[in-house]
Amino acid sequence: MPITVLLVDDEPLVRAGLRAVLEAQPDIEVAGEAADGAAVIPMVRQLRPDVVAMDVRMPLMDGIEATRAVLRTVEAPPKILVVTTFENDEYVYEALRAGADGFLLKRARPAEIVHAVRLVAEGESLLFPAAVRSLAAEYGNSAARTAMERAALTEREAAVLRLMARGLSNAEIAAQLFVGTETVKTHVSAVLAKLGARDRTQAVIAAYESGFVAPA
Repeated sequence: MPITVLLVDDEPLVRAGLRAVLEAQPDIEVAGEAADGAAVIPMVRQLRPDVVAMDVRMPLMDGIEATRAVLRTVEAPPKILVVTTFENDEYVYEALRAGADGFLLKRARPAEIVHAVRLVAEGESLLFPAAVRSLAAEYGNSAARTAMERAALTEREAAVLRLMARGLSNAEIAAQLFVGTETVKTHVSAVLAKLGARDRTQAVIAAYESGFVAPA
C-alpha cells in the first residue's frame, strides 16, 4: 500500500511543488490538499492519510493549533510533518511540542522531501535538526529536570534515549547497542512510559529541555 499524504499550505505553488515531487514516487500518493489548518480535521477524517505535510504559518489556523486539534480529536491520527521556511523558527519548535513528528524546510531538495515523508510514516525515527535542538535546550527549566530525575531511567534506557535524540531508528539503535530490535522497542516503550511522553518526539523534547541531552 502506498503512503498517503495530505498537503496543507496556503500557497498553491508550494502545494503543487510538493505534489509533483511526491507523486513521482511509486510508494507515495497525495490523497488531497488544504489551504488552511482549519480544513485539516474534516479532511483527515475523510481521507485517513498516513502523513499530513503541514505549513506552520497559515492565516486562519496555523500548523501548531491544527496539530493539537488533530491529535486531540482524531482517533488513530496521522503522522504530522511540519513544513516551514525557517529552520530556527520558534513556531516549528512549538509544533513539535504540540505533537508533530518531524520537520521539513520548504527549500529542501526533492530527495529530502521524499525521505522525510517515508521517515515519519515509518514512525521509528525523528526529524529533529540541530537548530531545533538548540531551541529545545533554550526552553530548559527546573520542572523538566525534576521530571527527568523522577523518571529514574535505567542505564540502558538512558542510552536508548540519547540515541533517539540523535534521530536514530530502532534498527540503528539496536546496531549501536548490539541488541535485537524487539529489545530496543521494549526500552523505547519503557522510556515513553516513565517520561509520560506520548511519542518519541515528546521524549526527545524532554531530554533536551531537561539538559539530559545537550545539543551538538
